[in-house]
Amino acid sequence: MHKITFLPHNKQISIPDGESIIRAAMAAGVHVNASCGGEGVCGKCRVMIEKGVVDEGITEKLSAEDLNKNYRLACLSKVRSDLIVRIPVESTVDASVLNTQSTPRRTAHIQQMDFETLKEAGLFVPPVEKKYLELPRPTHQENLPDVSRLVGHLTLNHGEHQLQLTLPVIRKIPDVLREQDFKVTATLERPVREGSKTRISNIQAGDTTDQNYAVAMDIGTTTIFGQLLNLKTGEVLSEYGDFNGQISYGEDVISRIIFAEKPGGREKLQEVVVETINKVLHKIITKAGIDPDGISTITLAGNTTMTQLLLNINPKYIRLSPYVPAATLYPPIRARDLGMDLGAHVTALVYPAVSSYVGGDIVAGVMGSGMYRTEELTLYIDIGTNAEIVVGNKDWLACAACSAGPAFEGGGIKLGMRAAKGAIEDFSIDPLTLEPMNITIGNARPKGICGSGLIIMVATMFEMGIINNLGKFDRDLKTPRIREADGVYEYVLAWKDETQIDRDVVLTEIDIENLIRAKGAIYSGYQTLLEEVGLSVHGLDRIILAGGFGSYVDLEKAMVIGLLPEVDPQKVIFVGNGSLMGCKMSSLTNRIRRDVGEVTKKMTNFELSETPSYMDKYVASLFLPHTDLDSFPKLKARMAARKALSPRA
Repeated sequence: MHKITFLPHNKQISIPDGESIIRAAMAAGVHVNASCGGEGVCGKCRVMIEKGVVDEGITEKLSAEDLNKNYRLACLSKVRSDLIVRIPVESTVDASVLNTQSTPRRTAHIQQMDFETLKEAGLFVPPVEKKYLELPRPTHQENLPDVSRLVGHLTLNHGEHQLQLTLPVIRKIPDVLREQDFKVTATLERPVREGSKTRISNIQAGDTTDQNYAVAMDIGTTTIFGQLLNLKTGEVLSEYGDFNGQISYGEDVISRIIFAEKPGGREKLQEVVVETINKVLHKIITKAGIDPDGISTITLAGNTTMTQLLLNINPKYIRLSPYVPAATLYPPIRARDLGMDLGAHVTALVYPAVSSYVGGDIVAGVMGSGMYRTEELTLYIDIGTNAEIVVGNKDWLACAACSAGPAFEGGGIKLGMRAAKGAIEDFSIDPLTLEPMNITIGNARPKGICGSGLIIMVATMFEMGIINNLGKFDRDLKTPRIREADGVYEYVLAWKDETQIDRDVVLTEIDIENLIRAKGAIYSGYQTLLEEVGLSVHGLDRIILAGGFGSYVDLEKAMVIGLLPEVDPQKVIFVGNGSLMGCKMSSLTNRIRRDVGEVTKKMTNFELSETPSYMDKYVASLFLPHTDLDSFPKLKARMAARKALSPRA
């Protein structure tokens, strides 16, 4: 066994000879970015070996300078002695930015269903309610069983009929009734289906009607967000987000499905996602200062793969043709049976999916945004590694999914990163000197580029003629910022001595190419879906952008690169985390819980890979903003005017 010390965390662990550094880090609870799932192809798990001996593995992802400084790839380096390993700043994650409020950029506006909207629409009917009861004491003359006494009182005095109890509740009733002289509070779970029974899910001594809470939780591929809700007032008491622990085992769903096929892999992924869920639960409960026994229900939504991994269901066949999930509907589950640190009475409700690649997170977004209840023709786009698209209104809905790749979350970008301190999020260029102005998250020294910053950079450079419609730099520009390195042209955003990573922060032509591919997949995806249902973007009443990344998108710049169509900005709405919003709405109103089954039934799924026109549209989208510039008339006019005024014209 060898002792490994990880700096700057000062964490130690003993592991057997030949184990990889990244496995040691996982076991020690030290995060190291590993976007490829440990196959050595992304090159992002750089660590510095300060002391000790390792088998180096493949080093071609490291420069000669890196090797001289004793950097190695953690996923390929095998331990052969005691080690001191330093995790460089670019190989760690910073979750603090996930819990700060971001201001939507420029032209788009936020719209969310909230408590007041529900009340005005007459929809605030919480699916879980509490009833305070003062029951008559039994006597020799009137000695009904405790359960009959409870049920009879609810029926006679509260109009409750068709009540159902479980054995754990029956076990509690005798002692709880007598704890405060037959003054108790019963927790009632309303049925999802008409005609079904109301379930008595908990019984508590005294009056606890002011302590009725629910948890809404989005199980994202990258992040997990939770909200604690007061079911009496509709108020969000606290919220918190953290990185999904599964990211250490693969950046995307395919990597995780592959990992799940390894011995013990599926169980490990289920274990680490529940660990993150419990961490979020502990945080929101502590922040709100409530008694956790007052939590009555938890509603969760995730994509189809995340849902199956949470439930420890084999996801293998999701990625194999004909792409069949294990299920789209799931029964109510006892939260504790999934390993969640909640009371035995708490029911977990998991949002249903439509297909292998249109999951419960998208269904939740459709429900939470209310697009399924309006006559307005709406295009809903959840922007992420896998972009999901829904179009329709209250009468019909169609959906599709496309693989955009990880560029919008920093993947596939040489110095890409998630939105964390030091990530360049805003950017401009002096038109004469071509010198940049970088704004980073947290106003820290740059250490990389996040997705929203990447869009702004590429859009700005394209409009100024620094890059052409293929994403290639103008080689004739006189600036040291544009240079060739290892056969690839790049633009230096920040010189080495201006950064916190001991190297220049650059944007390369390969980075731009990856962004173009990602935006092309999304653009061609919704264009194909619209065409399949006989619509165009100009026939839409509104466009909804969702997803954690969608909340940060600069709307104008997204149109410049061809991610979004050129439409009236007033038609575009940000809803932020649509999945979390849907879980919140389901927690506050039984109407949405009852509607969701019917909505999923009428969501017609299109497999874009089997739609012939999709590939043609995708190829046409691999330009800035598109091969058909006439589809972007405002941009075309701006570029013509800028060219005429340019000092380089």
